[in-house]
Amino acid sequence: MAERGPVKIDLHAKLDSFTERWAPKIVARYNDNEVRLVRTEGEWVWHKHDETDELFLILDGEFDMDFRDRTMTVRTGELLIVPRGTEHRPAARRGEVKLLLIDPDGTPNTGDVATATRAVEL
Repeated sequence: MAERGPVKIDLHAKLDSFTERWAPKIVARYNDNEVRLVRTEGEWVWHKHDETDELFLILDGEFDMDFRDRTMTVRTGELLIVPRGTEHRPAARRGEVKLLLIDPDGTPNTGDVATATRAVEL
């Protein structure tokens, strides 16, 4: 196994390198996880992840997470964990939002491979 050194990533530069919305970009990997950046605007689809919790770190903007019984607003610098099996709909209703997600390798962003936007390496 090859020895690896520390990895430093400029998140702002990575975010500036793409404009697509709701299209996750893999910017790093550690253990069996992908660190993904996403630019969002508008509403995403209702979905759930049966196999894993979902982590959302808001880098810029104000983000709503709709649940069937309430909406939670998450702002720049805040983190939201959605427990596995919880139906939710992410939404950026007040302009673009920039997110950092950490997901197990290959996790579909809709919880279903058939409907997911595949995360790609940046």
